[in-house]
Amino acid sequence: MTDTVAAAERLIRIGQVARGAGVSVRAVRYYEQQGLLVAQRSASGQRLYRQDAISLVRFFQQMFAAGLTSRRITELLPCWDSGHTDAEQRAMLRAERERIRAKIEDLQAVLGRLDEVIAITDTHP
Repeated sequence: MTDTVAAAERLIRIGQVARGAGVSVRAVRYYEQQGLLVAQRSASGQRLYRQDAISLVRFFQQMFAAGLTSRRITELLPCWDSGHTDAEQRAMLRAERERIRAKIEDLQAVLGRLDEVIAITDTHP
């Protein structure tokens, strides 16, 4: 088996990425348009991705759910890829962590209020 064939076998199609990550094909295309994901093209023009595209898409989903923008996620990718950061990247990561921590606190307060409403309404028919 040649290196080209072996490399092609390690690549997966867009539908496989979408299914594996639990997102739509449209979402995968969006991540590519935003520069978050890189596809190769088959001879017939199909998008092909590395196997790690599934875990990357899951990471993107988590970051979007936490309120990060695609631009901010793009800034995080070198940290993800290399495991190293510079001082500016670490400051950005810490700022995002604090923003998310504050959001969690807000959500916990909302949860507490909902629990109060549920407790009150449970006592009334």
